[in-house]
Amino acid sequence: MSDLTLGALYGVVTLIVMCSGMPIAFALGVVAITFMYFFMPASSLDTVTQNVYEEMASITLLSIPLFILKGAAIGKSPAGKDLYSAIHTWLHKIPGGLGIANVFACALFAAMAGSSPATCSAIGSAGIPEMRKRGYSPGFAAGIIAAGGTLGILLPPSITMILYAVASEQSLGRLFLAGIGPGILLVALFAGYAVFRARKEYAMAKAIYEAGGDKSPYLDTEHFTLREKVEMLPRVLPFIILLIGVMVALYGGYATPSETAGLGAMLALVLIAVVYNVWRPKDLSPILASTIKESTMLLLIIGMSLLYSYVMSYLHISQSAAQWVVDMHLSRWVLLTVILLMVVVFGFFLPPVSIILMTAPIILPPLKDAGFDLIWFGIVMTVVMEMGLIHPPVGLNIFVIKNIAPDIPLKDVIWGVMPFLGLMLVAVVLLCLFPSIATGLPDMMMGAK
Repeated sequence: MSDLTLGALYGVVTLIVMCSGMPIAFALGVVAITFMYFFMPASSLDTVTQNVYEEMASITLLSIPLFILKGAAIGKSPAGKDLYSAIHTWLHKIPGGLGIANVFACALFAAMAGSSPATCSAIGSAGIPEMRKRGYSPGFAAGIIAAGGTLGILLPPSITMILYAVASEQSLGRLFLAGIGPGILLVALFAGYAVFRARKEYAMAKAIYEAGGDKSPYLDTEHFTLREKVEMLPRVLPFIILLIGVMVALYGGYATPSETAGLGAMLALVLIAVVYNVWRPKDLSPILASTIKESTMLLLIIGMSLLYSYVMSYLHISQSAAQWVVDMHLSRWVLLTVILLMVVVFGFFLPPVSIILMTAPIILPPLKDAGFDLIWFGIVMTVVMEMGLIHPPVGLNIFVIKNIAPDIPLKDVIWGVMPFLGLMLVAVVLLCLFPSIATGLPDMMMGAK
């Protein structure tokens, strides 16, 4: 059996097992062990645990549970709601200010949590009811939170970036820095759309009211005194201190990424203990339980994905697939387009963690040979995977929104995220036209490669 035929069989069996409903980690493990049994020496089965351990024995991966702990500490406390309320107080007079406040709150929270579902849940639980109470359409309210939540895998510290750094053997510090420019770009695009959409919905509500219809809450004006605004600032200050402390420790060279993750987790626990009086065992129990549950699930997926990739490499599937792509002699931009389309298709079924670990051995060598900067590509790929988090049929953030706002029909949620998918596509095009959006900051701070 040729390597490509074996690779096709490997892919088909993987899809069949995944479509059976088996959890992703177990599905990947079952496929890998089955192919080890039939196509590799019998002794290889004796090394399964050793292979998984060796692949996961990375100091970089150690930071993942610590970043998850930091996100859980913020997400399971009133901190997310306070952050959102403070930003809304200062932006309420801007057209679409409530939508912009949600985008900014998602960006700040994502920069501390590193997780899209956590960002969606923490900000959405406060933001969606507030937007609907003030007349925003349910689809728009759901869409802006779902899209804002995707910033969790782009803005540092991103768990997805950590895994890409491991898979591509690239500098994690450079990747973190490279995510900042595109993250700000997406925040600007989302905020701009929020202004446009709010103006449009305001005009519609005003026309209906002037025609004798009901008065929408859109037409009610809010007012906050300067004193009320100033009183809100202390709610944001702890987040800023936490964010700056982590960034200075990482980029100032005072701590490694893993040490920075530990510092961030400890600062987050101290913050919620001092500001919100969350320090008793009964208060910390949900935070620790959530951290253990999410870390175990994620690390199990990582371990099985790495075993899956090891089998691909041993059977020369990844090498043959990469060579097949090279032998097609595609131009570099056509090659990039084909690979990103493949990532989009995988995004229909798989989370970003699995996409990175399963595809990296295949797609990175041809891209490197074509002259693409793998740091830049990691950012582009991350934005494309962000799209996967909000497009059907398995957009994770869509189901997070349904969980926190079950009365919003799924159809409205899906239509609400569609404009943001278009904005993310615009961001990908801009990154291709102007690579320095991603590479400029790491080159400036760490020197050109």
